[in-house]
This record gives sequence, C-alpha cells and structure tokens, in this order.
Amino acid sequence: MARTILHLDLDAFYCAVEEMDNPELRGKPFAVGGRPEERGVVASCSYAARRRGVRSAMPMGRALRLCPDLQIVGGHFSRYREESRKVMSILHEFTDLVEQLSIDEAFLDLTDRPDSDLQLAMNVQAAIREQTGLPSSLGVAANKLVAKIANDHGKGLFSGAGAPNAVTVVPPGEEAEFLGPLAVRALWGVGPRTEERLAELGIRTIGELAAADPGMLTERFGRHGEDMVRRAQGIDDSPIVTEREVKSISQEITFSRDVREEAKLRDQVRRQSERVAGSLKKNGLTAATIKIKLRWPDFRTLTRQTTLASPTDDSVVIEHTAWDLVRKVWYPGKAVRLIGVGASGLGTGPEQLPLFDLFEENR
Repeated sequence: MARTILHLDLDAFYCAVEEMDNPELRGKPFAVGGRPEERGVVASCSYAARRRGVRSAMPMGRALRLCPDLQIVGGHFSRYREESRKVMSILHEFTDLVEQLSIDEAFLDLTDRPDSDLQLAMNVQAAIREQTGLPSSLGVAANKLVAKIANDHGKGLFSGAGAPNAVTVVPPGEEAEFLGPLAVRALWGVGPRTEERLAELGIRTIGELAAADPGMLTERFGRHGEDMVRRAQGIDDSPIVTEREVKSISQEITFSRDVREEAKLRDQVRRQSERVAGSLKKNGLTAATIKIKLRWPDFRTLTRQTTLASPTDDSVVIEHTAWDLVRKVWYPGKAVRLIGVGASGLGTGPEQLPLFDLFEENR
C-alpha cells in the first residue's frame, strides 16, 4: 500500500508571528533580521516584501535598496519557539510519526488515516489555523521527496496577497508525470554547480534526468549520479525519522565592525566555549573534536579542528583548544569579520582531558 506523506511548511513563519503580535504589520513590506549598519541579514520577510525582490539570507542593506520603505523588525525567537511547539503538538494529535526538520517545517506519515490525501492536508492546515492563527502550506505524496517538492512547487505558484496557504497533492503513480517538467534544481542534492554540469549534458528538467543514461551519469558524478536518477524517477523510500541525533554544537558571531584586537577575540572564544560547554552538559554529552571558524573581511572563510585525547564538556578545555586553533591561522592586527567555536564527535564518554596534559601540549 502506498504511503501518505505530508510535508508541512509554515508560511513566512517569523513574519506571521510578528503579524499576530502586531497587526499593523499586515500587508506591509517588512523583514525580520539585523540592522544594515550592523551587517544584518534578512532572516524572514513578508510576502509584500518578497514581491519587491527581498529574500531570506539577503544582506539587509541590499534589501533596503530594493525596498526603501522596508520595515525592519528585530527577531523575537522565544516567541517563534513557543509557536513552533504549539504547531508540533498539533501535528502529534494526528500521528506520532512526525519528523521535525526545523522550527517551521516537518514531515508526517498519515498512511493509516481513512480520509483522502487532500482532505488530510486540509484537516492539518485547518487545525493549525484554528488553534494558532498561523498560515501553512502542505505537499502530499507517497514519499518524502515528492511531498517536499510538491509543497515547494505549490507555494511557488502563489502570486496573490497574503500567505500562500497552498495544498498540493501528487497521487500515487503520478510522481514521474509531476516531476518531469520541473527544473533539475528542484531535486534534493542538485545545487548550482551540479545544475551547471547537467546543463552541459543537455539535461535541464527532471524528466530529462530521469531518462538519462545511468552509466554516463555514474561516470560523471559517481554514486551521486545513480542517486539523482532514482530521485528524478520519484523513488524515495526514506522513513519518517522521529528522533535525530545531535551531531554538533556550535556558536558564532558576525561582528558589526571588523575586530583586530586579540583581547576581544579571546573574549568571544571564551564566551562561545562556555555556551558550547553549557549545551553539552544540558544534553549529557561530551565532545571529542573542537572546531573553530573564521571569516575575513573579504568573506573568505576557513575552519580548523582538532581531536582531543579524551572527550570533554569542560569550557576551559574547549576554550584553550579553540584559541590554540585560532592562533595557528590568525596574527595580531589581522581583521576578523566572524568567529565561531564548535564541538563534534559527541558521545557520553569520559568528561574531560586533564588540564595538566592540555597545558603541557600548548607550552
């Protein structure tokens, strides 16, 4: 029996919450994010702003040039988390098979429900709207891949005022017909560079990719070529994952003005190390690998990491290890735009590398 998989995406979620809290924003071009003078970026933008060319992840300065009357709203992330929890709780009223992808996105498996696919999606959408007031869009298909693409496609067709509130259903057996005309970029795993390489082969649509010679694609792309052909044919048997293992914990900051002073950078490394250690302790984890991230004013970005002799959740160990990595690639006076500290190789092993050994190594 074909599965019934729903992909849920809350429409312009941050903005929708802001509009609930401040109705005067409704219908106006506004963006949630940082100030342009602080190198802020657009975290989310209203549909009125999107019609003016504003997009998420865009520098706020550019957004203001495209839309001079754009209102900038600082993020209220505790409110977003609160509303997200409400939505995810509503989804669990329909099924325990809920895979939360992010604060505003999830998959549901409603295979055993008796209603039609369209009715199921409309029921979920109505429950969210009635209990939270938030708009949402859904894609429905026999697998996660097609449900996600269906939802993205349905939202992309929307051109009216307000939120899309789209519902797009791909019946079982019609996956290839639905996917065929779409651009290859719509597929998971096809980024700009892969899209360019496929275009060089004359492959621009998912249908053309599905009909391509698998051997030729494997020769050009390796195992990824085989996977692309399967996805282009609408084949995906990945299950709903109800719990996800935390693979890394990190903290980073983009400075409003480039920082050159060693004391300021060291202070940020200390603060970030304390937050990373706090997250590790909260989750009962230790980290075997410590990582740093640096970005220079020209946007070149580098990362470095080292594996500890023993896993740790100690902020002092993390700080000294991270700073040692920074010192290997940075010199006093060199401007830094962004700095970050991270931990990976997570587990529940021994708590820390002895400080004596650490300092001996760094002398």
